[in-house]
Amino acid sequence: MSGTLAERILATMREVEDFPEPGVTFKDITPVLADGGLLAEAVRAHADPYRGQVDLVAGLEARGFIFGAAVALHLGVGFLPVRKAGKLPGPTVGVDYDLEYGSSRVEVHAGDLPDGARVLVVDDVLATGGTAAAACRLVKQCGGTVVAVEVLTEIVALGGRALLEGRTVRSLTSV
Repeated sequence: MSGTLAERILATMREVEDFPEPGVTFKDITPVLADGGLLAEAVRAHADPYRGQVDLVAGLEARGFIFGAAVALHLGVGFLPVRKAGKLPGPTVGVDYDLEYGSSRVEVHAGDLPDGARVLVVDDVLATGGTAAAACRLVKQCGGTVVAVEVLTEIVALGGRALLEGRTVRSLTSV
């Protein structure tokens, strides 16, 4: 497949109407994950601008885990899973937030984020921005500094960047 990285990602992604509920169009990245070459290019594109600038990569549940862990490995830094409430054993720190079809909470293990750590937040899709903004608040609450937010694709019409105002946000594609 020829074209820019963004064009190839967009051509490979799938849209699923009315998922997870009526009126929501789900951006399915699993075809991108299934293409080894495209996945490797996307990981490099996410990671390379931050080489030497981050101590941890925070990946947002669930698909952000896939990209976040790969980006962390590429950078040679640790990975911090930002989980949905109740998924981590032991003491946790969390933040509540609203999203386009309800509300939720994200958590990390208490003590997993060293004070002063420079963190790259990674997810697959930036929609309304609620999850990414909550993750940024959580990193700050735990004593870290968010260097940037990286996403595979941004749904521009949903205005998610507004919740991340003042932060560096980079998307490999936008729809």
